[in-house]
Amino acid sequence: MVQNIDPVIETERLVLDALAQNDAKALFEYRGDPTVARYQGWQPSSFKEAADFISEQSNIKFGQAGEWCQLAIRSKQTGELIGDFGVRFPATTADSIEFGLSLSPAHQRKGYAREAVVASINLAFRQWGYRRLVCSVDPRNRASVALFRALDFRQEAYHVESYQLRGEWVDDVIFAMLAREWPREFGVDQ
Repeated sequence: MVQNIDPVIETERLVLDALAQNDAKALFEYRGDPTVARYQGWQPSSFKEAADFISEQSNIKFGQAGEWCQLAIRSKQTGELIGDFGVRFPATTADSIEFGLSLSPAHQRKGYAREAVVASINLAFRQWGYRRLVCSVDPRNRASVALFRALDFRQEAYHVESYQLRGEWVDDVIFAMLAREWPREFGVDQ
């Protein structure tokens, strides 16, 4: 585990920080939306389930090995919760760190996903010292596939009907990048 990782990430338009109980309503609304949940492993079935998820996250130390640490994605201008960003930290910096994110439909196609991912990659490689990053994507999620390809991630695997999601066998695409492959032209705030 990397010690002393700050759980706050700031970009030009976003702040990624801890989920708070007053985020439960917004989290439930967009994560419960079938268009968002279609590609996600977790879909809250109630407001209480979203609130419980936030409570569980508050008990996980950001950077704890083997745990998914979920951060809020907020508009820097309004403080509104517009999505969430998950990071799964490995036991050592020699192992792969994993990212995933969800955005409210009202905030998609505005470059927020790219902004959050670029800032997080810069931190993972340049400050936290990880050597490899992986992302697992449902190939039907064309926007996510396009994002990782645009950021020069390498597609390492395409698993056909590799897991069940809400009763349906779905495919899984694995994208990866090494720290030495991360292009220098991507600034911290891009």
